[in-house]
Amino acid sequence: MTQDTITLTTAQAIIRWLANQYIEIDGTQHRICGGGFGIFGHGNVTCLGEALNTVRHELPLYRGQNETGMGFAAAGYAKQWLRQRFMFCTASAGPGTSNLVTSAALAHANRLPLLLLCGDTFVTRLPDPVLQQMENFGDPTLGVNDAFKPVTRYWDRISHPAQILQSLPNALATMLDPADCGPAFLGLPQDVQGWIYDYPASFFDRKLHRIRRQHADADELAEAAALLRSAKRPMIIAGGGVQYSRAVTELTDFAEAHDIPVVETIAGRANLRATHPLNIGPIGVTGSDSANAIAAKADVVLAVGTRLQDFTTGSWTAFAPDARIIGINAARHDAMKHVSVPVVGDARLSLTALGQGAGDYRAPRDWVEFAQQQRGQWDDYVADNIRPGNRPNSYAQAIGVVNAHCDSRDRIVAAAGGLPAEVTANWRTLEPGTVDVEFGFSCMGYEIAGAWGARIAQYQQEPERDTITFCGDGSYLMLNSDLYSSVLSNRKLIVLLLDNGGFAVINKLQNNTGNQSFNNLLEDCPTIENPFRVDFVAHAAAMGAEAERVGNPAELAEAFKRAKASDKTYVIVMHVDAYDGWTTQGHAWWEVGTPHASDDARVRQGHLDQEAGRDAQRRGV
Repeated sequence: MTQDTITLTTAQAIIRWLANQYIEIDGTQHRICGGGFGIFGHGNVTCLGEALNTVRHELPLYRGQNETGMGFAAAGYAKQWLRQRFMFCTASAGPGTSNLVTSAALAHANRLPLLLLCGDTFVTRLPDPVLQQMENFGDPTLGVNDAFKPVTRYWDRISHPAQILQSLPNALATMLDPADCGPAFLGLPQDVQGWIYDYPASFFDRKLHRIRRQHADADELAEAAALLRSAKRPMIIAGGGVQYSRAVTELTDFAEAHDIPVVETIAGRANLRATHPLNIGPIGVTGSDSANAIAAKADVVLAVGTRLQDFTTGSWTAFAPDARIIGINAARHDAMKHVSVPVVGDARLSLTALGQGAGDYRAPRDWVEFAQQQRGQWDDYVADNIRPGNRPNSYAQAIGVVNAHCDSRDRIVAAAGGLPAEVTANWRTLEPGTVDVEFGFSCMGYEIAGAWGARIAQYQQEPERDTITFCGDGSYLMLNSDLYSSVLSNRKLIVLLLDNGGFAVINKLQNNTGNQSFNNLLEDCPTIENPFRVDFVAHAAAMGAEAERVGNPAELAEAFKRAKASDKTYVIVMHVDAYDGWTTQGHAWWEVGTPHASDDARVRQGHLDQEAGRDAQRRGV
């Protein structure tokens, strides 16, 4: 029996296969892979570069400026598409590839699909040691690319062209699996990329994929429903998985049917509009007094699509010691945390089934009224907190200005430093699914690179809307080159660059634990004799963006209107106060290591103050 074959190089086969994988979204078929981000070097330019050039229209390749930024952009793209589509990143062997390790960790922490096609050393070993090869004297199979194993969900080194017949489908299946979703890494040795093989022609047939919706076990649902029906003070924690499951409507219907207050995680920000009567606010370390108040009293906590990280749980001090948790999650690992009653399954299907099991149960009215009263008090605090003139220029004031003047469907991005907390606490959601606060791996530099990737995806969905990113001066200096990328690719961003003279939020943590300011703010660095601030307007303009500096929130509002009207990436710079600009309420306890002994009395007291919060910490149950 003969089989039709086609002779291709390994690289050509990978790219041809990728170009023929599709998914249906809202009745329209799209390529699952939206293209890629690439920086070429000797490890990928001659073979993979040749293959990519043949599909430049089907799989557009965006030229990156920095490999880490490319990975962040791919993450932003995947979030905007709710994990239904992804981008690949390709980098050369050596430092080009190792620069993607942090990006892979971000995607892994946030459960995001990302395909890494990276150069690797020659499998023949004939030219060894080659440029940028890390020689391992005791294990010649071990290389730099093995560093990706802890930060990817799927890892393979292609040592023969035939291997991709198994490896590519497995990599894609991992990226599409709601439970195992995360980055997939393929190491592509430079010689193997160019080797040919007679591939079955059918391997390259157009294939339509689906994202699995797993039904929960009936017994798990029954146990969870019984627990929920017994609740006197129930609450729902809505995580990012609600949006990835496209279950916002089901979450809202469930909460309304049973009159249960809802709080949001960082990743779950913008599950509900701010005006929804059951939206009690964001929870945890970067949360709201309202959400934390009901978390402290709740007897049953329904955690939907959240991995319950420490900023959500206040390092597990946010809940009453005897509170019971129901964990709805596609991933067993997340559904069972802290001896939860697990409901392992898709959020949309599980909420519908649990709602049926709960019958006509409704939370007691006095509990709901207490939650809503707390939310009203928090709203009053936020209204005053964002008010211009209440103190020196602050993050909160800038957030309030943008909130008041943006379109309801604009995309809001923040990451790392103090801005994730300030956006989470102060942003009032106008439409579901419009906020991306990257605090899973807390990567400085995601603000611009991730926003660029989000804008590429947004341009494919809602080109008339804007992507708006809040960025501190520290993050900007760490990774700003994709400002240039956004201009080159004609994917406009609006960047709010809020300059507080260094790493101000870490300085705040330093001071709050009794330590003296040291090496965070520019003025507190002993190795800096004459501190000065960067001319960010000139820097942004040099990369092709429009840019201006404003002196206060009123000027910011006018500048933001000009940015909205512009068709080009626009940077607005405003100085903010490093000490008097913070949101002071809404915080839960957060565990950080402090010195158990010090010659400084303030540090000793800081340790005692920190440890006092540990009394409320749940210890695994």
